[in-house]
Amino acid sequence: MIQPPKPPNRPDKVSLWRYVRLFRRDLLSAQPARLYRAWMAEFRTPFFRSYLLNQPDLVDLVLKERPDDFPKSNRISEGLRPLLGNSVFLTNGEIWKRQRRIIDPAFEGGRLRDTFAAMWDAADAAAARLDKRAGQVLEIEAETSHAAADVIFRTLFSIPIEHEVATEVFDEFRSFQRSQPILNLAARIRHLITELTRGRMEAIQEGTAPDDLATKIMTTADPQTGQTFDTEEMVDQVAIFFLAGHETSASALAWALYLMALYPEWQDRLATEAQALDAPDFAVMSKLRLSRDVFRETLRLYPPVPMMVREAACPEHFRNRDVPKGSQLVLSPWHLHRHERLWDRPDNFDPDRWHTENGKTCARSAYMPFSAGARVCTGAGFAMVEGPLILSRILRDFRVTLTDAPPPMPVAHLTVRSERGIPLMVSRR
Repeated sequence: MIQPPKPPNRPDKVSLWRYVRLFRRDLLSAQPARLYRAWMAEFRTPFFRSYLLNQPDLVDLVLKERPDDFPKSNRISEGLRPLLGNSVFLTNGEIWKRQRRIIDPAFEGGRLRDTFAAMWDAADAAAARLDKRAGQVLEIEAETSHAAADVIFRTLFSIPIEHEVATEVFDEFRSFQRSQPILNLAARIRHLITELTRGRMEAIQEGTAPDDLATKIMTTADPQTGQTFDTEEMVDQVAIFFLAGHETSASALAWALYLMALYPEWQDRLATEAQALDAPDFAVMSKLRLSRDVFRETLRLYPPVPMMVREAACPEHFRNRDVPKGSQLVLSPWHLHRHERLWDRPDNFDPDRWHTENGKTCARSAYMPFSAGARVCTGAGFAMVEGPLILSRILRDFRVTLTDAPPPMPVAHLTVRSERGIPLMVSRR
């Protein structure tokens, strides 16, 4: 059976300097093969110690049972702070808890139904763009990036990506992905987001604001303090909504379409199921079961955020090892989702696995594409509607097929993307 592409592993033992060079080039191929079987691994450098945790009960301890004792590491956040400021993605402690109390209600319960029409319109717009280029080989990551950005703008600010400011933000973010240093680009992006945010605050004060996610978040008061976000705080949150929501969805959708080209029998099954998409009614999501399974399996094989780093706030003792205070604790969806001692056929593409005992067990203990516990991504439910919907909408009308290009090789930068893009032939059904 053809297996989806997976990065090569480095030799088990390399010098520190070679490891640093490999790490800077690509996070995934810089790791040894043993991490796909290890419950815990220790890495020492002259500057700090880090520990990769794959054992499910240790992962639960860090993320679910004692999250306050394992805050996000500042080593990871430093490079993103010029863009994301004090967003919920970077903060810890009481600041983070206050931010979540304000943000979470916008993504709860019926709010997904409220945003569905905007997602539907973005999916339709993506299909219309593909229709104009049907019969061509397209770099599919660029297409899914466009679609995911459109979803963010429509659901957050009730504007399509064709809006002048939305287009400029999207273009700047794409430059941000590729550029170092980032300070100038970050300042430009924040200026544009500030323009949108101030405009929305004025509309709220005038009583003319649409009932979208931005309005909901900006008018929600912290139930403990009664305070709402000011403009600067809201700009921070919008920046992370766009970066996290756009980058991760674009990555997952691109890999899902590639997998559909690699496994055409699954593509045909999804295309048949997608005939149910005939009206912008949230109830249609209950009919996209195969699409949801495919999207879940894509997130298992290619988790958009491959590793998360926490810091030990106090000394710990894991698996008979002392873990000093200040140690970096690496939680790796990439390795956990392919762990050879947990999953059956971990490197195979098998959307049916979610209905097996092994799949159900691992879904509870070894699957965290959106993190887990208190810091689980607030947009997880949002993503699990957006992804299957856009995937089905595209496959309803179009067929994607492989080209003569070499298989795309996953690399990890901001998210798991292909090293040289994912070219696919897109044709009308």
